[in-house]
Amino acid sequence: MKEQFVVCAHAIHGNPYDGDTLWETLRIVENVTDKRPYSCFVDRGYRGHLATRYDVYIAGQKRGVTPSIKKKLKRRNAIEPIIGHMKQDSHLGLNRLKGKLGDKLNAVLAGVGQNCRKILAQLRLFYAWILYQLLAVKSAVQ
Repeated sequence: MKEQFVVCAHAIHGNPYDGDTLWETLRIVENVTDKRPYSCFVDRGYRGHLATRYDVYIAGQKRGVTPSIKKKLKRRNAIEPIIGHMKQDSHLGLNRLKGKLGDKLNAVLAGVGQNCRKILAQLRLFYAWILYQLLAVKSAVQ
């Protein structure tokens, strides 16, 4: 399945520089998936990042960019609508929970909700296919 699942969602308090948050986020992804992400495609806000352990490709970068990496950098733009849907559908932009713990819970639950919607959509298609097959068999028997 080539869907875009949310692997890491966490609240970051204050107003830290994007490059300083990349290392922590990639570490969380590694802990959740038990696999090390070898490459990461980010926007220009992450220049000067601290994630030296990973291959980080920044949008607009010219050196060391092969055609396959260029294709993956273009794919990075598809993430912004996912975040927009999470803000709208999961009320990620509206948090009614109290305190820093509430912020963290809201972010994680928005990610879980997004993943559940993806899974339920696939199950809905599978259910429709099974129903179609059963009706086809029933009409063939009669």
